[in-house]
Amino acid sequence: MVRRVAVIGAGASGLASIKCCLDEGLEPTCFERSDDIGGLWCFTDTVDCGRTSVYRSVITNTSKEMSCFSDFPCPEDFPNYLPHHQLLEYFRMYAQRFDLLRHIRFKTTVCSVRKRPDFSTSGQWDVVTETEAGQESHIFDAVMVCTGHYQEPLLPLASFPGIETCFKGRHLHSREYRDAEGFQGKRVLVVGIGNSGGDISVELSRVAAKVFLSARSSTWVFSRISDHGFPFDMVVTTRFKHFLDWLLPSAIMERIRFWKFNSWFNHTNYGLASVKSSKFNIIINEELPFCLLSGTVVLKPTVKEFTESSAVFEDGTTENIDVVLFATGYAFSFPFLEDSVRSLFKHSCSLYKCIFPPQLEKPTLAFIGLVQLTGSVMVGAEMQARWVTGIFAGSNKLPPVSRMMADISKKEKQLVKRNPAEVNMWMSFISYTDEIASCAGIKPSVLRLLLTDPRLGLAVFFGPCSPYQYRLVGRGRWSGARSAILTQWQRALKPLRTRVIDDSSDSS
Repeated sequence: MVRRVAVIGAGASGLASIKCCLDEGLEPTCFERSDDIGGLWCFTDTVDCGRTSVYRSVITNTSKEMSCFSDFPCPEDFPNYLPHHQLLEYFRMYAQRFDLLRHIRFKTTVCSVRKRPDFSTSGQWDVVTETEAGQESHIFDAVMVCTGHYQEPLLPLASFPGIETCFKGRHLHSREYRDAEGFQGKRVLVVGIGNSGGDISVELSRVAAKVFLSARSSTWVFSRISDHGFPFDMVVTTRFKHFLDWLLPSAIMERIRFWKFNSWFNHTNYGLASVKSSKFNIIINEELPFCLLSGTVVLKPTVKEFTESSAVFEDGTTENIDVVLFATGYAFSFPFLEDSVRSLFKHSCSLYKCIFPPQLEKPTLAFIGLVQLTGSVMVGAEMQARWVTGIFAGSNKLPPVSRMMADISKKEKQLVKRNPAEVNMWMSFISYTDEIASCAGIKPSVLRLLLTDPRLGLAVFFGPCSPYQYRLVGRGRWSGARSAILTQWQRALKPLRTRVIDDSSDSS
């Protein structure tokens, strides 16, 4: 019987996990190594080698209505896309509303998490933590690891000959980047064209002498602003469009997506992507196309090697470089876990539903937020926490190990088939959240809603698949979910109504 739960990390996933534990009558204790909540979103001016935080100018890629906690909408006057300080303010409001802070031990590092000698029967864990006062040992019935993806920076210097032996300039990982201070007048090469690489290139282009952006694969760029100026994810992340994805052949849907991307600007003309490329990624950036058009950012192919003061690219061109910034991503690591547990999985897809190591004798270890979705990871993490705490409390159960292993094998094969070069861990937002919601018994039935509450059913099917939908039925049902769904567009428009134009036409 699970009662006491250790929650590691007080970021978005950790806060959701604490709250879900309380909802299920469990006793959570959260350990946070820093002195504040927010995790990645708690910006710091200095780089702390022990944690990763966003850079100063970061704004969310998902809108407030599509990334809030499912029973706590963002304030209506908050902008649709939140700067990091406002997202952190929202976290503080959430923590205060549900009285979460009293369950968090700040400035406490988790040193080790090990199975107790009687784990096969008790499922309990020995947890050792450290504070300024020294180390302390605890016994917990279950552990929720909420440290996320962004832990260890990937810095593949071995793949760039000359960067350590010849190049005389400075090189750093995007984790060390705070703002554009110190890059004035420099010739900067940004390696990697993910969301961070695109954002940093645009920001540096305002102060640097020249910015070069090295891209390895095809990259499609889209804007947070969709048709009629609405948030992109509110327009495209709908159950209706998800149904079309399922109904129509994948080749047709891919052509439609490419056509939609190219309707903004022709990606081939910009050297970004081709419809013929089978390997591609997608980033969100409104300003990068203009920077390329104006020449303040110059797109380059993969770096072949570095000399003392320049980079040589695969197309034979050479550019003088002062600073190299690697936006090459992160790897997750859990140094506090014992080797016998860490060896059970290589990546999140080795976990059942990206949460549970299936080979454990007892399902009392869960990873929350260790998933990459096409929508908000915050929403996915809260969904995971609701299901996991239900399992801990006994209201939900896991299938036999054989079925879990078969499910993992099936998912890995699907992902490898989609991208043979690597296991692509990005998953469909609606597919994944619906899958976890089904396991937890909280997935809404659109057909039943259409029959019993047609207005709500139409909003659920054709409107944004916002997190409130998962509070309509089952455990954790929230009485305000229906109203939140029916008023989500008003909350999206509210922060724009700072200057109202008299227009008799219907603008809704």
